[in-house]
Amino acid sequence: MDGMIKCSANYVPLTPISFLQRSAIVYRDRLSVVYGDVKFTWKETRERCIKLASALPRFGISPGDVVAALAPNIPAMYELHFGVPMAGAVLCTLNIRHDSAMVAVLLRHSEAKLIFVDYEFLPIVQGAFDILSKSGTKLPLLVLIPECNQPALAISNSLSASGSLEYESLLVMGKLDFEVRRPKDEWDPIALNYTSGTTSSPKGVVFSHRGAYLNSLAAVLLNDMRSMPVYLWCVPMFHCNGWCFAWAVAAQGGTNVCQRNVSAKGIFDNIALHKVTHFSAAPTVLNMLINAPTNDQRSLPGKVAVMTGGAPPPSHVLCKMEELGFDVTHSYGLTETYGPGTVCTWKPEWSTLSRDAQAKMKARQGLHHLGLEEVDIKDPVTMKSVPPDAKTIGEVMFRGNTVMNGYLKNSEATQDAFSGGWYRSGDLGVRHSDGYIELKDRSKDIIISGGENISTIEVESVLFSHPDVLEAAVVGRPDEHWGETPCAFVKLKDGHSATANELIKYCRDRLPHYMAPRTVIFADLPKTSTGKTQKFVLREKVKAMGSVLRSTSKL
Repeated sequence: MDGMIKCSANYVPLTPISFLQRSAIVYRDRLSVVYGDVKFTWKETRERCIKLASALPRFGISPGDVVAALAPNIPAMYELHFGVPMAGAVLCTLNIRHDSAMVAVLLRHSEAKLIFVDYEFLPIVQGAFDILSKSGTKLPLLVLIPECNQPALAISNSLSASGSLEYESLLVMGKLDFEVRRPKDEWDPIALNYTSGTTSSPKGVVFSHRGAYLNSLAAVLLNDMRSMPVYLWCVPMFHCNGWCFAWAVAAQGGTNVCQRNVSAKGIFDNIALHKVTHFSAAPTVLNMLINAPTNDQRSLPGKVAVMTGGAPPPSHVLCKMEELGFDVTHSYGLTETYGPGTVCTWKPEWSTLSRDAQAKMKARQGLHHLGLEEVDIKDPVTMKSVPPDAKTIGEVMFRGNTVMNGYLKNSEATQDAFSGGWYRSGDLGVRHSDGYIELKDRSKDIIISGGENISTIEVESVLFSHPDVLEAAVVGRPDEHWGETPCAFVKLKDGHSATANELIKYCRDRLPHYMAPRTVIFADLPKTSTGKTQKFVLREKVKAMGSVLRSTSKL
């Protein structure tokens, strides 16, 4: 149409760093960050982030360079989510559970020029530096983050031991008149996130400013997050940038309640002390809350909205959370979708269902949020949508603006992931008649026993409902007659003593017999830092156990 002009007046590349600029004016004197006795206002947080951004070029950081961080949910980690992209650099947050060998691999792969390290994890990075030095790799500059309000002498000793810079000293070097470097193209990278490690080879997922902006606003909407929420940090900021809540909370001028470690007592205490309105957590954290000792639990001061995801939550866990007074929203996504990609939006007609039926509805993955274009269940070969019969299994696929740019330095994997014009998640699911999707399993986790597909998620949900079971994970064990059969790894609640035979019978009474576990192993479950069970570790264990003998494989 005639008369149109695309210019700076009507087109500005989207970026979540704009949220901070606005909140520093609208909410300038309201609390932005709380961490023990440490408190900042939005005006102060913006100033600290600008100083951080202005200091980075002094140490050779140019637009597009990668700046890494290894730190828990502390104020500095929050500030890095704005300060680094304000300098035009790309933030790479590393998993604090990685060992030195993995940190070395990721630093080499990302080519990070600088790394911010919390004092608690300094030995891990020093070990990684030793590994990199032996291979002749140029080491990134190290900036040490001491504990807030740590005595000056202790900071000085740590610095002299590591030969590094110190975080607050770096900020002192900064200037408030620094011109924030907004992206020239909103598709430019803002963050680099390595997949969490449910597989043995993490990939570098590139987030764009546009995707981060849209996913942050989607997170605000799907959590009904009004202005000035109080958000408790339980999801690690290193995981998908805290499911994009690092930026989302700034959009609404909220208060970020930081905590170094996550415990049931800590969550209940923080909720009571700060009148927390929102937090997000993997189902394993919800499980921890519902099983917390009574003296660790506290009455909620008001409505607390909880977003869960990362693994399908058992309906039993959702029921118990509701009984405690939490309002749980179930989302689903992957690192490649910036964290949450779908939401199980509640329908009023479900409110008349029984509590158990409501929990089963809430455990579905729902539909794509407003920041995404579409989610579908497709036949991975024909790319045709499966019928909405709640039975036909297909692969969950996404497309839209909150899907990653691609995998860093891995064009082949990127092309495979986007084959057919959709992002292929590797997750298997069904679509219900109401349009909502429901996960059945990871494609590599589905158990095929005697030609029948067994969803490990369904078996795990039944095990979770047993009163003695605290945690459960199911994988396929080789079976000389059926090919493979379910093997359950179970951790019992303290003081409980269910036997393997009791659990097998419990499952047989509630599932088709072929779906019930043939083997039950009592053990702690290996997990990623985000609460996902590392099933590849369990599969290695059952592989070493060998096949189930035919005499014990009867249906």
